[in-house]
Amino acid sequence: MNPDPNIETAILTVTDLSIAFISDGIENTAVDHVSFELQRGSTLGIVGESGSGKSLTSLAIMGLVPKPNGVVKNGSILFHGNADVKTNLLQLPEKEMRLWRGKRIAMIFQEPMTSLNPAYRCGKQVMENILEHEKVSKSEARNRTLDLFREVMLPDPERTFTAYPHQVSGGQKQRVMIAMALACNPDILIADEPTTALDVTVQKTILELLRSLQKKHNISLIFISHNLDVIAEIAANVLVMYKGKIVEKGSIEQIFKHPQHPYTKGLLACRPPLGKRPQRLKVIADFIEKSGNETDTFVSPAERKLNHEKLYFAKPILKAEGLNTIFTLKRNLAGKAIKQYKAVNNVSFEVYPGETLGLVGESGCGKTTLGRTILRLVEPTSGNTVYNNLQVNQLNADDLRKLRKKLQIIFQDPYSSLNPRITIGEAIIEPMRIHKLHGNDTLRKSKVFELLQKVGLEEKHYGRYPHEFSGGQRQRICIARALAVEPEFIICDESVSALDVSVQAQVLNLLNDLKKEFGLTYLFISHDLSVVRYMSDRLMVMKNGEIQEMGEADEVYSNPQSEYTRLLLEAIPKGEVG
Repeated sequence: MNPDPNIETAILTVTDLSIAFISDGIENTAVDHVSFELQRGSTLGIVGESGSGKSLTSLAIMGLVPKPNGVVKNGSILFHGNADVKTNLLQLPEKEMRLWRGKRIAMIFQEPMTSLNPAYRCGKQVMENILEHEKVSKSEARNRTLDLFREVMLPDPERTFTAYPHQVSGGQKQRVMIAMALACNPDILIADEPTTALDVTVQKTILELLRSLQKKHNISLIFISHNLDVIAEIAANVLVMYKGKIVEKGSIEQIFKHPQHPYTKGLLACRPPLGKRPQRLKVIADFIEKSGNETDTFVSPAERKLNHEKLYFAKPILKAEGLNTIFTLKRNLAGKAIKQYKAVNNVSFEVYPGETLGLVGESGCGKTTLGRTILRLVEPTSGNTVYNNLQVNQLNADDLRKLRKKLQIIFQDPYSSLNPRITIGEAIIEPMRIHKLHGNDTLRKSKVFELLQKVGLEEKHYGRYPHEFSGGQRQRICIARALAVEPEFIICDESVSALDVSVQAQVLNLLNDLKKEFGLTYLFISHDLSVVRYMSDRLMVMKNGEIQEMGEADEVYSNPQSEYTRLLLEAIPKGEVG
């Protein structure tokens, strides 16, 4: 007799799961007696900050707990099949687990930049999953891959199919990962931060896509995110994890309207508010270590106006004058370009000393290329950058190297922008050596200790390697490295986009503190309009390589002039429940 379809039945039951990492004989518990159920055809949200154990819990379901250091100490993970057959996934041998992984249970991994193999074309990587689990020809696998690329809204499926991962944007890489996970119509899909690197319009599209696919194929979805607003858009129920434990669980409405645990209250309060501008964002420590009820201090419109009058009275520190950056995609046999892409199209703007100029736009709009063009990490096709009356595009290699002491960049991905083979202390000290700062290595090491403390790390971290840190800690290391050469101007390229909301608040506060302490000027690039608005004095909106709109940040946010800006604002998850 078939079960009543109206009665919820569990497809996955996790009971008393505990995972530890053993290093030098010392055991550290990372997941501590976690229990929950995933109902068939439903969406369960898991939220928590970096290091809370949410991703490790999902890796255990996939049989991917890192070995040999990672050990499942306790618990069971039961998959409920047909005819009430239950399989404990923790007891499956690796050979059998490979048959489940990707077919019955699939995962969209958090970091598309490091999860895709750089040596293989995007299409081939998705085809590989289909051919591994399905008895189909290569031709059929290719057609299915192209269909998946269309389904996840990749703008040019044929081009993406033949492209290597480094040839597509961060958001497009994430969509390739989503296509790969959906390739074999899994029963359970684990989405680990699947929209973190995506701009709000694509994020909205992906959430709608996941909802429609879930309904169409009756997929059971575990959706992991640091963003409670995103969780509210897709999940009915949510678990809140903190330091390896589930501290609160319930419906979205219960968690949003009546949070009980201080950590949950902190997560909800860390987001940049939409209608006002606090001096500092709330952080988790305000609720765990204090009451969290301290009076907030806000920047008044009159105070902001006065600050801007002083700010814009000065001469610009940087000018972009008619910048164009064109990439050649295809050449003929004679070497002549026959297919080109204009990533930056006649862009001009000014940045003033002490200003934070925000730059927002969708994935692939050219904002990262613009930032790199300013620094000549990508050579402009035409136009010029002027920094303190210095013609940047006319500098030779030696002079450009000297200028880069003043102009620094914090890259988008803290995972790939640090060399995994050198300690973080060496990573920070290296630019000091190049620019011959602070005399000798003994003095430089003291400076590194000082910088680590500035960004909220400790001296003991000096000799550790990047893989020993969380994503938020890695980003702090990248900030310390940028500060090592005592710059004047920093381009923050999506520097908080990969961070959970609580760590994001800490880093945004840190960037504002450092700006005041060192008199820094920022070009702050992000796809997140609410974050850019909070950080910025003025705001530029970019689309297809062109500036669509520019103005005072609050004015652009409250009274957008372009249709494109209005669409971006409408796509921001509002976290509305009930």
